Amino acid sequence: MSFTYGAYTACLQDRTLPEALEVLRGIGLTGAEVNTGGFIPSPHAPVDALLASERARSEFLQVFADAEMQLTGLTASGNPLSPLPTEGLGHAHDLRRTIELAGLLGVRDVVAMSGTPGTDPGARYPAWIVNPWNGIDLEILEYQWSVAVPFWKEIDALARTHGVKVALEMHPRNLVFSPPSFERFVELVEPTNIGVNLDPSHLFWQQMEPIDCIERLGSYITHVHAKDTSVLPGAATRGVLDTDFGPVPEDPAQRTPTGMGHYCSTWPEDPAWRFVAIGEGHDAEYWSRFLAALAAVDPQLNVNIEHEDAAFDRVEGIARGAKTLLAAAAQSGL
Repeated sequence: MSFTYGAYTACLQDRTLPEALEVLRGIGLTGAEVNTGGFIPSPHAPVDALLASERARSEFLQVFADAEMQLTGLTASGNPLSPLPTEGLGHAHDLRRTIELAGLLGVRDVVAMSGTPGTDPGARYPAWIVNPWNGIDLEILEYQWSVAVPFWKEIDALARTHGVKVALEMHPRNLVFSPPSFERFVELVEPTNIGVNLDPSHLFWQQMEPIDCIERLGSYITHVHAKDTSVLPGAATRGVLDTDFGPVPEDPAQRTPTGMGHYCSTWPEDPAWRFVAIGEGHDAEYWSRFLAALAAVDPQLNVNIEHEDAAFDRVEGIARGAKTLLAAAAQSGL
């Protein structure tokens, strides 16, 4: 067996599922990961119908078979621990339904985020504690873990029941955003069916080395998002945790969506970093070494491109990434 190379279809939400799969197959990919809830809607998977009807599930899977593509993951990335009524309960519900649906569809991988609670039981907003050298911050973290642990123990049991693996994105603004924070998660939750979705872009952003992270996390890596980051000259004076962003543009045409009803703030003119298409931040030789490190952990991983580079059209961005990724795969014999 070897890696399955595909893409996350959320950026192709303006196309039908057959059309999106045709795009991916046309650029040499063989797998697709679809969204089923969380921060963004579910344009390519009618979750209610799929949960309710075996016939609907059969027809859904036939779309992939007809396109000669594999369904390699369901994604419900959100904040299931958020105190916001528009996030926490709904995102947790989406995640539970996604796990159940993955089991019914025979899909191994469910992608999620660990989430971020508020600072205390009365908090209105989630709060990400980044550098808790202050004792008060450590107290906040202890409270947040007390919220996270029972929730994720429940989710782990649910995933075990349905025979799927939940893969957490180590994304900033979450309790789990680095190998050490995931190791704390493992110590406290003792999961059997929760691992890591290795997305190197989030690690590059934080100035980590993804290959070192792969070696440290080992078999906990159960899924991969292929995405690149470019750290820019602005980092010299802004740092990669820069907060100098402006409000969401008033003109809807100028807004960049980050989820259903959520939009990206306005970036600084000289940003410290940005997500880029694969190959725009690191060349094929780097990605060859990246894939080799993953193969040493598990040669049967699903590797899906996630396109978030606003400099390129959606199809062009995925195609550029696929060209680099498949060249790296050929170079490394994977």
